[in-house]
Amino acid sequence: MNDLTDGELLRYARQIMLPSIDYAGQQRLRAAHALVIGLGGLGSPVALYLAAAGVGRLTLIDDDRVDLSNLQRQIAHATPDIGSAKALSAAHRCTSINPHTTVETLTHRLSPQELRSRIASVDAVLDCCDNFATRFAINEACLAARRPLISGAAIRWEGQVAVFDARVAGSACYRCLYPDIDDVAETCTQSGVIAPLTGVIGSLQATETLKLLAATGTTLAGRLLRYDALRGQLRVSQLPRDPDCPSCNALT
Repeated sequence: MNDLTDGELLRYARQIMLPSIDYAGQQRLRAAHALVIGLGGLGSPVALYLAAAGVGRLTLIDDDRVDLSNLQRQIAHATPDIGSAKALSAAHRCTSINPHTTVETLTHRLSPQELRSRIASVDAVLDCCDNFATRFAINEACLAARRPLISGAAIRWEGQVAVFDARVAGSACYRCLYPDIDDVAETCTQSGVIAPLTGVIGSLQATETLKLLAATGTTLAGRLLRYDALRGQLRVSQLPRDPDCPSCNALT
């Protein structure tokens, strides 16, 4: 790996001084490539924090455009961005925060083949979308490519984060958590969401990703973190692999 420049050493000094990151961990972050799918309430803090922390390459995917109603929680976008593609708006914010991060944007809905190809080319995938059909497609592609999937969800006052890592023997996948569900789940548009909740969950997703990319700490693989903001409660429970999961069994 190339040495960090003096500017990078100063920029990332507060991370490098952590023994669990150190110089080598920061180099690993710079060499890493993360894929963020969805640049809304969750994807906004995810993208901004990954860029700020020094992840060397980000690919941002979202086919939606910024709407006034997004600005209450989607902090990668501002009032002048209304009408702009969310991926482009978020990319601008990321490179403004850290010009050392290379950001690629995709503003169209990916075909299954393109999704699989993109996921196979990165080191980590962050699911920040809001529908089960896309989440299941991301899960299948991550399983096939053996790429870690960092998944988040937030609605009303409640959120959750999980890491699904097919490289870990016996690890659960997203379909183990939701084995039989149709795509009629509630969304923020239908049920509302308190603004900072998306920041909390997105920040947790970014933290889990940094641990994976820097090869440090213990991730949430095999566990599910739930946060009830209204009651101020956070719970972490075991998430075992479903022996009848069709997605997991397709790979064995």
